[in-house]
Amino acid sequence: MTTPLLSLTWTDHVTGRQGHLVVDRLVRGVSSGGLRMREGCTLEEVAGLARGMTMKEALHYNPDGRYIPLGGAKGGIDCDPQDPRAYGILVRYLRAVRPYIETMWTTGEDLGLTQDIVERAAAEAGLVSSIQAVYPLLDDEVTARRRLADAFDVEVDGIGLDELVGGCGVAESVLVALDRAGVAYEGTRVSVQGLGTMGGASARFLARAGLKIVAVADVKGTVANPAGLDVDALLAARDSYGTVDRTALRPDDLELPGDAWLSIDAEVLVPAAVSYAVDTANQAQITARWIVEAANMPVLPDAEELLARRGITVLPDVVVNSGTNAWWWWTLFGDIDADADEAFAYTRRSMRALIDQMLARAEADGTTPRAAAHAIVADRLPVIAERFGWYR
Repeated sequence: MTTPLLSLTWTDHVTGRQGHLVVDRLVRGVSSGGLRMREGCTLEEVAGLARGMTMKEALHYNPDGRYIPLGGAKGGIDCDPQDPRAYGILVRYLRAVRPYIETMWTTGEDLGLTQDIVERAAAEAGLVSSIQAVYPLLDDEVTARRRLADAFDVEVDGIGLDELVGGCGVAESVLVALDRAGVAYEGTRVSVQGLGTMGGASARFLARAGLKIVAVADVKGTVANPAGLDVDALLAARDSYGTVDRTALRPDDLELPGDAWLSIDAEVLVPAAVSYAVDTANQAQITARWIVEAANMPVLPDAEELLARRGITVLPDVVVNSGTNAWWWWTLFGDIDADADEAFAYTRRSMRALIDQMLARAEADGTTPRAAAHAIVADRLPVIAERFGWYR
């Protein structure tokens, strides 16, 4: 992989806070990647995420599909999203990077930001849409935009389809790993870090598949129950940041320290909150068989190496959480309609094929799933470059 095509840092003249934008590469002149907001966000972090987006786009390349992969990019703002100044900083950041959003960078929600907030701030910044750079690539822009808008209006059990589809992909990743190992769904225990958009949806789909969610962590700590938590009740009791109202807990639910989710007796860990959650020190607490990365970059490379030595498999973020990004484009380009059942079926089918291919490649090559994913990308990138061209 090459160095990024574009990398910049912006400083807010009002607060002194910084924002970053990295465009890893362009395909047909356009890149894709969300905008995150968190305290401590760095240019290095954003660059890693942008490189991951290049991989996610390539992994979902289907020569028979209407969705044609874009390049990878990412934005990040160093600010706590709950800071009263956060929205103003977001608007000023988007105003500063407006030329890139208008021409080459399609963006949307990520850690700390929801899509409605991004779109509202984008409008204040003078943008048509946070994804307007892709519009010239559409065959019928009016129909495509209406289809995506309709999809964002779809709700299932009061939860938006855009929030659920990523968790559907994470859950399918877990189920494929269990299937390949011959492990039954019923009784398989799962611990989830984060009950926001991705973590909440992942827990929901896993519970519905028969797995037992035994722990959920948020900013207040870990909620646990060896007999299984009431996932629907927890989802109904969370705020917009994924924090669970403790008054909704049952008498036998336990309140534990924040890092207890790591050492809980469970077969599967799903880090679905922040990057760099598992390091060389705390990985020693983990006894699970699988770590399924719903968040971006939650397991540090050195920690993953130590985990592999102990026989713990990490399913990488670039594959596991790629369903959300792909769903946007499947819908916009017309591979699927604004329908929940069709979206879930398409996501499950695509993710199952991709996870199965990655794990089969890892077994054949005697390597990790992450190395296998990189190998698959390395095979696909030249094909995409030859067919569509890119700038890197």
